[in-house]
Amino acid sequence: MPRGPREGVRPAFRQWRAGRPFWGGLLLALGGAEVLLTLKASLDVILHVGMQGLAGYLLPVVMLLCGVLILFNPTQRLFYSVIGVLVSLGTWMTSNLGGFFVGLLLGVTGSCLAFGWLPDQEPRVSRRRRRKQARAAENLPPTPARQS
Repeated sequence: MPRGPREGVRPAFRQWRAGRPFWGGLLLALGGAEVLLTLKASLDVILHVGMQGLAGYLLPVVMLLCGVLILFNPTQRLFYSVIGVLVSLGTWMTSNLGGFFVGLLLGVTGSCLAFGWLPDQEPRVSRRRRRKQARAAENLPPTPARQS
C-alpha cells in the first residue's frame, strides 16, 4: 500500500516541537493576539487604551512577537520570556485590563512555561514502561494478573 506525502509530517512536527518550548511560545502568542482583538472591540466594551492607543497596540504586538520568537529561536527563550511576562503585565494598564484578564493570564503562563523549559531534559517515561524495561533487563517473566 503506497504511503502519501503526509505520512512523515506528524513525526517531523513532533520532533520540531520537542526541541523548543512550544506550549509556552504558543500561549504567549495567543495572549498577544487576544489582547489585540479586544482592542478592536466596540467602544461600549473598551475600558481603557493608554496614550492615544499607541501603548495599547504596542504591548500586545510585542507579546505576539516574543511568542513567535520563542518558537523559532528557542536559544534566546530566557530573554524573550522575561520581556513577555513584563509586557503581559503591562497590558493590565494599557489594554482593557490585559484583554479582560484572558490575554494577561495566557501571556504570563506562556512566559513562565518558556522560562522553565529545559532543552536537554530526557523525555519522561511512564512507570509502566520503566517496569517493563526493568523486567526485561532482569529476564523475569511478567507477574500474572490477579484473580478474584
